[in-house]
Amino acid sequence: MLRLLANWLLSAVALLIVSRLVTGFRVDSLGTAMIAALVFGLLNATVGLLLKLVTLPLTILTLGVFLLVVNAFMLEMASNFVPGFHIRSFSAAFWGAAVLAVFQMLFRFIVSDSE
Repeated sequence: MLRLLANWLLSAVALLIVSRLVTGFRVDSLGTAMIAALVFGLLNATVGLLLKLVTLPLTILTLGVFLLVVNAFMLEMASNFVPGFHIRSFSAAFWGAAVLAVFQMLFRFIVSDSE
């Protein structure tokens, strides 16, 4: 349970960092980032999983790069549900998804090293 909460908090912090690095990607506060991380995670676990299965051939053809497009779409969907979380364009969502993937990979590396 503690690991799940830590993962959620780190995802929210990653969203805040991405909002500072990517133009057109805005998160108003830590509370908004936590809600956005929760909604993004739920969307990724449901709709995102279905999209990843449907687009598997394209993902294989692009060596996994198309997963960034799916994650960008999930980020845009999450921004429609969460007030205070705004993404101006699909390119901002794409670059946000790319930067978010890098930060989440780093956070997983740090968390797994400390265990």
